[in-house]
Amino acid sequence: MHRWFNLAACALAAYRGGVTIAELQTNPTLRQHEFPVVQDQVFLSHAAVSPLPRRVAEAVQDYLTRAARGDQEQVSIGELEAQTRTLYARLLGADPDEIALVGPTSLGLSLVASGFPFKPGDQVLVYTDDYPSNVYPWLALAKQGVQIQPLHVKELGRIELADIQAQVTNHTRLVALASCHFISGWRIDIQGIGQFLRQRGIAFCVDGIQTLGAFPTPVQYVDFLAADAHKWLLGPCGAGVLYVRKAWQAQLQPPIYGWHNVECPGFVAQDQLRFKPDARRYEPGTANWLGVVGLKAAAELLLEVGIEAIATELLHKRQRFVAALQAKGWSVLQADAPAQHASAIISLYRADVDMPALHRKLAQARIITSLRIDRAGRHYVRVAPHFYNTDAELERLLEWL
Repeated sequence: MHRWFNLAACALAAYRGGVTIAELQTNPTLRQHEFPVVQDQVFLSHAAVSPLPRRVAEAVQDYLTRAARGDQEQVSIGELEAQTRTLYARLLGADPDEIALVGPTSLGLSLVASGFPFKPGDQVLVYTDDYPSNVYPWLALAKQGVQIQPLHVKELGRIELADIQAQVTNHTRLVALASCHFISGWRIDIQGIGQFLRQRGIAFCVDGIQTLGAFPTPVQYVDFLAADAHKWLLGPCGAGVLYVRKAWQAQLQPPIYGWHNVECPGFVAQDQLRFKPDARRYEPGTANWLGVVGLKAAAELLLEVGIEAIATELLHKRQRFVAALQAKGWSVLQADAPAQHASAIISLYRADVDMPALHRKLAQARIITSLRIDRAGRHYVRVAPHFYNTDAELERLLEWL
């Protein structure tokens, strides 16, 4: 144990100016220190639930230690909340007062769906083969007279600007899309779609959980975005952000009320409901401070490495791995996706292979992937490496395949 701490200290001293992908790829000691999961398994399932980096886990552990010795809120507040908003504003290209710390993606999207000023007869364009978190909140609007307009595409998850242009109508009030499809790995053109919708006066809501932390996810032409931290952000489960553009904050009514989002000086309830003047109006009560601590530490790590550098590394991994898979006779969803639409989600299948059994065998070999199924009943093994995974780890998976 003493030798390990000495090695770790040397590794830490080597990157006082900030860790880089090149250092992680060439320095096994540093990589094992920053990402303990690599010590005993090949983890390739970041599109599901990621392991915590050491610094995120240590930040949470430090908070717990301090919380055990006093008021667990007082030991965490201060600059933590403001700093976390600022970090995620940087990741999104937003302003800090447009960031709410609300937790799961499902909650954030539900807040938008419940608070949006819909009228009977309004339409919402939704891709119903998206992840359920970005389907159910919109389907629930039918009881209010809102018409759910299913988006039709030619291939699973492959949503292009032309599809949106062809299917919005004069009654479309909002379009709800994921920034990246959770099975096909197709990344949408957020800027192009958002700009088109802005010109038409149609609101744009994005489920950003499959790109935030892995690829640039700009909100210049987005009105609402929600993302939990437990995937590519490398943060804790149940900690996340909701972005609400300033221009919408007066119109998107918070459907939940509490001491935190409604003004109550001295904790005295007022006769009139007056919401906080920024995105805090969507945070009704006490924050999940444990989650916010991890949320902040995760963003600091990702910004230290650099989102552009992470995106470049992930596309490099995808290009090499997809080519190797095809050479071995595997089919890959959206294998031909151009770089602007490609992601690190790689779903593979073969008609002559029992995919659930393969998934189990990989897990037994300590190679962690995800098993996914589409509406037609086809199973896929989904591989989702992050920037700290090495080519050698992907080679190990290829050997099993």
